[in-house]
Amino acid sequence: MKNSTSYIVSVVLTVAIIILYILHFTSRSSVNGGSGKELSVLLNDSSITLPIAYVNVDSLLTNYNFAKDLNESLLRKEESTRATLNQRQGQINSAAQEFERKMRNNAFLSQERAQQEQERILQMNQEYQQLAERLTQEFMLEQEKLNIQMEDTIKAKMEEFNQDKNYEIIFSNRTTSTILFADKKYDITNDVVEFLNSKYGPATAAAAEVKK
Repeated sequence: MKNSTSYIVSVVLTVAIIILYILHFTSRSSVNGGSGKELSVLLNDSSITLPIAYVNVDSLLTNYNFAKDLNESLLRKEESTRATLNQRQGQINSAAQEFERKMRNNAFLSQERAQQEQERILQMNQEYQQLAERLTQEFMLEQEKLNIQMEDTIKAKMEEFNQDKNYEIIFSNRTTSTILFADKKYDITNDVVEFLNSKYGPATAAAAEVKK
């Protein structure tokens, strides 16, 4: 309910800002001696561009070299985690198979020794589960940390980007955004990607490691 209310408020504020800007534009034209235009005409005038823009975040993250490097860093961590778990799982499977072979061949010196080996394998499996849980948690924390790092970096760079653009508002069009429709002339994604990459440089896996 709270999220829904925030969404409605955001939409209302956005519309209000746009209307105020148009009204300001209309009143200024009248004061300067112009006849002024009706609001409905202004809203449909393709020559008028409001000081607002939006960024396609999915496209931004696909083309921003810093995002590519962070994603590569996450992929390497995921692969390392998977390799570690696969190796441990392989050790458990080998131990279990060896246990079954010895049981079939009556290779254990005593029932007590067979029970000890069985308990050892169960302990290995328990430790594997604990390791998997810990590594998964570590991966999620790393992913969250990099997402925050990415968001903070983009926000800081967007302030610099807007110094000579003078936009009043720059939206994102993520699924949770308030943008349901926007004219393509307000899409500045390519400009933002070009600016960010000019500040960061080419995408390299090595760069991602250095920035950790």
